[in-house]
Amino acid sequence: MADARSPQREATAAPDPAARARVVRGARIAAVVVLVLLAIGAGRTIMGRLANARILEANVVESSTQYVRTTVARTSEGGQSLALPGSLQGAQQAPIAARAAGYVRRWTKDIGSHVARGEVLAVIESPEVDQQLSQAEAARQQAAASLALAKSTVERWEALRRKDVVSQQELDERRSGAAQASANLAAADANVQRLRQLQGFTRVTAPFDGVITRRNVEVGDLVDASGRALFVLTQMDPLRVYVHVPQSYTQLVRPGQKVVVTQSELRGRTFSGEVARTAGAIDPATRTMQVEINLRNQDGALLPGAYVQVELPLAGSRTLVVPTNVLLFRGEGTRVAVVDSANRVRLKPVTLGRNLGEAIEVLGGITAGERLVVNPSDALAEGDSVVVAAGSDDAAASAPRGVRPAVSKSLP
Repeated sequence: MADARSPQREATAAPDPAARARVVRGARIAAVVVLVLLAIGAGRTIMGRLANARILEANVVESSTQYVRTTVARTSEGGQSLALPGSLQGAQQAPIAARAAGYVRRWTKDIGSHVARGEVLAVIESPEVDQQLSQAEAARQQAAASLALAKSTVERWEALRRKDVVSQQELDERRSGAAQASANLAAADANVQRLRQLQGFTRVTAPFDGVITRRNVEVGDLVDASGRALFVLTQMDPLRVYVHVPQSYTQLVRPGQKVVVTQSELRGRTFSGEVARTAGAIDPATRTMQVEINLRNQDGALLPGAYVQVELPLAGSRTLVVPTNVLLFRGEGTRVAVVDSANRVRLKPVTLGRNLGEAIEVLGGITAGERLVVNPSDALAEGDSVVVAAGSDDAAASAPRGVRPAVSKSLP
């Protein structure tokens, strides 16, 4: 039996070449699959990293690109206007005081009353003036009686002189006495006239047509000739406005120039005025010139003392005008950022003129038609490449209608 089993054992122990080939082939296939999977994973990793690098590079380029808005420097051809604040005043405004001393018997007009010239505003009781007038009239009668006696004496002495009864010296003395009596009568007449005029001042009257804007008197008040104002009378039509024009605009303002006056409380209404006169000199304290404007107020819509805006039309100066937000203020001076045809930035120094509030005149450094960067960044440098936003050049650099006086005064 031992000999019969030996071949079977040998057959079982010997390897099968076909099975071994299948195992080797399966192992190779598995290795190839693994290698393919590793290659695919590595490719995906490399492709992902390349894509991320391209995205990062694009983001860097995008973030480094400077987008700007531009405007065009233009010549100011149309007229501009200068808006200045002012306060309305009556063409005539006067504090009315008493000339005669005494007590207020009554007053007839209160604030807001429209009065005509010569109308009585108050009556003052002044017994001292009445007594002084009576005394002056009595003194005048005495002077008149003395003059009549002196004249009759001269006539008698002239008759006696013709008869050579009296001397010429005595006649001359009588004539001198008559002349002195005549002078005394003239002085008495003048004193009576003065006191009568003073008595007339006990009736306080309006010197012109207007409105009572203030009353500082009550019945029984003691008044004198110290100048205390009993009433304030203001003429309502016409009115006048005083404005202070900055030095840089004084050469453009002339008498007879038409102006427009507006009041914020009267929306939608404008009032036409005219420059009446100018001071003709610059105030060294404020570097402004005072201008007086006449203004009609027939309907009484405007009230004296009100705050108004006066718009002075000015002739165009034909200078370059740019918005104030294109300026770059740096240590080396004022600059503007100009974008050339290659979209490169050029920083140019400029010489400034009048400040028009939202716009400013440029006297030199740039030419009309150049594209200027609006709100330039402080990091903007010479030669930087920029991308101009679409429609930027549509922003016109024209002067606004109003000029802020505070900005105007700050200019040299």
